[in-house]
Order: sequence, then C-alpha cells, then structure tokens
Amino acid sequence: MATGTKQRFSDEANEHFTYESAEKLLDNMEHLEQMIEQHKKVQRPRLQTLQNYFKGNNETILKDNRRREEHLADNRAVHNFGEYVCVFIQGYMFGIPLKTTYDDKKISEFIMEINRINDADEHNSEIGLDQSIYGRAYELLYRNENDEYRFTQVDVLNTFVIYDESVERNSIAAVRYFKNKWSGEESVHLYTADRIYKMVYDDSGKLVFTHSNSEEESEGEVNYFQGVPIIEYENNKFRQGDFENVLALIDMYDGAQSDLANYSEDLNDAMLKIVGSLDLDVEEAKEMKEKNILFLRTEPNVDGKETNADADYIYKQYDVAGSEAYKTRIANDIHLFTATPNLSDENFAGNMSGEVMKYKLFLMEQKRAAKERRFKRALRERYRLISNMMQTASEGVIDVSKLTITFTENLPKNVEGDMQWFTNAGGQLSQRTMISQLRFVDNPDEEIEQLEEEEKQRPINQPQYDFEERQHQNSKKQQEEVNEDGE
Repeated sequence: MATGTKQRFSDEANEHFTYESAEKLLDNMEHLEQMIEQHKKVQRPRLQTLQNYFKGNNETILKDNRRREEHLADNRAVHNFGEYVCVFIQGYMFGIPLKTTYDDKKISEFIMEINRINDADEHNSEIGLDQSIYGRAYELLYRNENDEYRFTQVDVLNTFVIYDESVERNSIAAVRYFKNKWSGEESVHLYTADRIYKMVYDDSGKLVFTHSNSEEESEGEVNYFQGVPIIEYENNKFRQGDFENVLALIDMYDGAQSDLANYSEDLNDAMLKIVGSLDLDVEEAKEMKEKNILFLRTEPNVDGKETNADADYIYKQYDVAGSEAYKTRIANDIHLFTATPNLSDENFAGNMSGEVMKYKLFLMEQKRAAKERRFKRALRERYRLISNMMQTASEGVIDVSKLTITFTENLPKNVEGDMQWFTNAGGQLSQRTMISQLRFVDNPDEEIEQLEEEEKQRPINQPQYDFEERQHQNSKKQQEEVNEDGE
C-alpha cells in the first residue's frame, strides 16, 4: 500500500497464498507458520471488519471520543446497509433454490439424495451469503461414520486455501486453525490432495504433528477425495464483498444522521440569552426558568427613558433541509454502487411487473451473471471430488461436464397473467409444464409418477381428476367470457 494513502485495507489483506507444492510446504513448516500468522494479522482484520458492518457494528461511528465536548449529546446512529445489501443479493440469487440435474437418471437421483442429506438449498444459500459479506466462502467435504457424503460451511475467519504458482492457480492445500475454548490450545489442520495433517504449536511456538494410534505422526489421515477437500467460493475476481466498496459512504451516512440527532438533543439544552439593563439577580432568573416564566424588568437609562429587554436561546443553527438532501444523496450512491434497489424509494413501486423490475435491476443482473459463473465452477469441483471417492468405492462416476446447474432469479412473476393470455388464445399446456411452474416442486417427473401411483390406488367408483380435461374446460369457459364481452 502506498505511503500516505487512506486506503482502508492493504493489498495484502486480500491476496491469495501461493506455494510451489504441498510436498515442499511440508518440508518448510516455517513458511506455513508465516502464512497462518499473516492471515491472522493482515487478512483476518479485514474479514472481521466486514462481519462487523454486516452485523450493524459499524466501526467508525462507534469509535470512542467522537465528540470533544463531554456535556453535549453523543448519539451513535448505526445503519445496517451491509446486511441490507447482502440479504437482498442472497434472496435474489438463492431465494429460489438452484437446480442440479444430470443426464443419467440413476446418477441424478444419487446427486439429489446427497443434496437432501446435506440440505443443499440452505447450505448453498449460506455459502452465497458468506460470499456476499467477505468476498469468499469455504466448504469442507468429508464422509461421515454412516458412509454419507457430507459438505459443510467452514468459518471464513480461520480458513484459507493455498494455490500453486502456475497460471492455472490450482489448489494444493487448505488450512483451518482454531483455538480450544477451554484449554487455550491452538490446533491447525492442513488438507492436501491425498492427506489430512493435524498439528499443534509446541512450547517454542513451532508447529508439530499430532497423531492417533492408527497413524504415523507425519503421514496424516488418508484423503480419499483425491483433491483438496476445502473448496473456495469467490465472489468476484478481487474477492471483494458486495458492500466493501461503500464502507466510507456508510460511515458518512451514520455521521450525518448522528449529527442531526445530536443537534435535536442539544437544542433542548440551549443557553438562555437575556439582553437589556435589568434589575434581576441570578436566583430570581433560576426560579422563573424552573417555572417556565420569564419576567423582564428594565431600568431607566441616564435620560430617564425605559430601556429595551430581550431574551432568546443560543444554539447551533442547522440546515435541516440541506442535511436531508445530503443523506438522500449518500443513500442513493450506496444503492447505486452496490447495484441494489432502494425499496424505500417511492419510484420503486411494489406493483411493477417482473419484466419492468429487470430493467430496474440491470446492474444487479450483470453482477448476478458473474457470481453465478464462479459459483457453478465451485459446485462442479464439489461433485468432482465426490465422484473421485465414488470411483474408489465403486459407486459410479459423475461426469461434471454433464451437470446442468440452473439458477433462477427470485423476482415476482405474473404467471397468472401469462396463463390467462395463453389459454385465451386457445393454447394448452402439458401436465408436466404446469407442475414445473410450481416453486415448491423440485422434480416435476417425480411428482407425475406419484400422481400416477395415486391414480392406480384410487377406488374404481371414485371419479378421476383429469388435468387436461379440467384445463380444456377452463379454456373453453374463458373463451366464452371473452366472446360475451365482445358482443
């Protein structure tokens, strides 16, 4: 970082860790120690700041000694723009769960079962939230004691991935470090493509291997995923959070609102000013002020004429209208530079159609497309690693190039209006197409199979529910209504 700049975070606070190979890193443990130390002292403070702003603990406005005068009001108005931006983007991208399908039905069902076990919809949404906050997120893959494939979110504040020095930037290792709450002992887990090593710090502050009875000290546990089981999800090329570039604007908005609140409170404690030649002592003035009455008695001047007396309050003059315009401009800039809409803006109507809203969210659409591409790349790496272990266990193989990952933006859609227009025009839809429009149905084919099974079990004397016939009757009825209106 250049000397004298006011850049909030240094360039090193978000750089990737690189090394020649995992084998060389294991031979030079002091370099691993340096990486962990740099992550703690340089990278983690940035991540902690972003977490604070997401939680509403905006650091600048909450600093000590914001106002020099101790007797004046010191309100700290915190505005959680960080949460607004991230939750909006999370809901926009993951409010409708993404769909993962595969050409082979057996493998597709296998993937769906893995996703059910891991509650993939919730997991993907939380990974997306971490991406939005920190600019990165991490996922750990493992196989539990029930021989189930599991993936879980791991803490960004104590996890990082190490890449090789090639232009492809392949991951060669990953690190998780954490401290035992009760003993205070700090542990380090190093994940490579074939092993998982567990380490602690000795009395001299050096990393040493730990081991169980079933493994050698320096060999670690076997990693059957045949790849680094911690996957990094990057938010963008620079691993920047979605509100990180407007932290200064958030601070300015907090300051402006706090100053206005302080002005309002200080006005109640304004200083009383009395002008004139008065026959009035301090005790009398105090008594009248307590009773909210001020009686001013003037004295004659040297010419024998009565003098004038006046009383008012002294307080700081504040341009309230200018302040409101200033705050509005800052808020608009925050929404502009984060590509999020201002839902409190009266021009952002709640009854606009999905197509109109897409134009309002044009910048968000560009951001969404870029985020999706990076998310899909990490998802394919998830299933590639699972496929590696599947092959080892002779459970099949997943060709990640055949995976279809579909994101659906969470926008209000006028499906009813489209359906009415289509049926009025004489169109008909298949049962599968109609079921696929239901957001709470993940697999239309599976739903149709269940309907067919229920039809087989239905008593003979009970009338069947014919979807196509019902649709035909509705279309006919609507057409008759249109004809009547035309007459």
